[in-house]
Amino acid sequence: MGFGWRRRRSAAGNNGSKKQEGGIGGDRRELELQELVIPNHFVCPISLELMRDPVTLSSGITYDRESIERWLEAGNFTCPLTNKVLSSFDQVPNHVLRCMIQDWCTENCRHGVNRIPTPHVPVAPSEVSEVLLGIEGASRHVDHAKCAELVGKIEKWGGESERNRRCIVANGAASTFARAFDAFAATSNYSQIGANLLEEILSALSWMFPLDTEAHHYLASQSSLHCLVWLLKNGDTEAKKHAILTLKELSCDEKQTEALADTEGLHQQLVELIEHPISPMITKASLSVTFNLISSFPRCDEERLVFVEMSLVSKLLEILIDSSDKSVCEKVLSVLHGLMGCEQGREKAYANLLTIPILVKKILRVSATATEFAVLSLWRLCKHESRDHQERALVEALQVGAFQKLLLVLQVGCAVEAKEKATELLKLMNPYRAGLECTESADFKNLKRSF
Repeated sequence: MGFGWRRRRSAAGNNGSKKQEGGIGGDRRELELQELVIPNHFVCPISLELMRDPVTLSSGITYDRESIERWLEAGNFTCPLTNKVLSSFDQVPNHVLRCMIQDWCTENCRHGVNRIPTPHVPVAPSEVSEVLLGIEGASRHVDHAKCAELVGKIEKWGGESERNRRCIVANGAASTFARAFDAFAATSNYSQIGANLLEEILSALSWMFPLDTEAHHYLASQSSLHCLVWLLKNGDTEAKKHAILTLKELSCDEKQTEALADTEGLHQQLVELIEHPISPMITKASLSVTFNLISSFPRCDEERLVFVEMSLVSKLLEILIDSSDKSVCEKVLSVLHGLMGCEQGREKAYANLLTIPILVKKILRVSATATEFAVLSLWRLCKHESRDHQERALVEALQVGAFQKLLLVLQVGCAVEAKEKATELLKLMNPYRAGLECTESADFKNLKRSF
């Protein structure tokens, strides 16, 4: 059975031989590579690849741990090779076979075979439960040192393998960590020690998403939310990242958006992170939290007004001018569309001379999602103003080539709502077309290319 890397290595050897080797020497090396074969008992029967962590089941058959765990997690109760029902799901490490595989890798290192590392022993559910109980006790007694030690142990286990992470999450680590965060946030004065512990807890929580209802309950408490806002304002880049990701997780739960909206200073920090980007991940998460806040009923109008009064509309338009990131543009357009859902938002957008040209420019330029939000925003701007404002908006849109863009949107296809709004906009623009249209040829390149 051939080794997966052998073909790539052989191809690289062929290319290199043209530059550095030739004749008999190059042919001999290529022949050696072709003849290198993995012994059958080193190969996992499931993945058909070299085993890195061989384990033996109750059936007596050895598999690679990652492959057999996926098999069992899929709901199978039989041995894949013998098809017999397993009497036990225990996986016994085959140390002898692993040592043989490592020796074989070492002997063939001259062919580019890398020695497989000695795997870490997977964490047991009982070990996880014991540590989580310790974290609960340290939280009750506000023992920063003990809690930090145990949180570090959980993080170490989680960093060793995906299997460990699944085991940790399955044992209720998310709710335990959220409870600890709430406890220390309520009693901490955000000193260096307390802030470091809170950051470590958030760091571990970030790979446990999505969180359960109990975890949401603790993280949405008044003390927890105030701490998250404090970290957004005073934390380093990593702390800001974990704090905004946690807020994004909470904002996806409609039950918690009201608590977020009532948190003092949150809106200012969101606008600050959007206006002054620190990293793409933080910017996108901030936009997502903002979008969820202005889209949640029944307080969506109130939230929109708060952000509009902070001049977020003009800040979003500036981002659209400078940003070339597709995901950022989509999220900015989605928030801009949401802010235009209130009269004050539309007034701010209409007052900015860049609004209509930017919206038209983004149609068919970024993605299908961006096009949809750009069309819907343009419709809100042209449809919901006074008669005088509507005429001026329609004329301005025609002057920057909106009519042709909207025709193309209908031609290449789009979402149902965007199609309806594009059709309505075309009807509104039609009476003003004479002598006003402007066509940008760059927007018609590669017309047949799909999104």
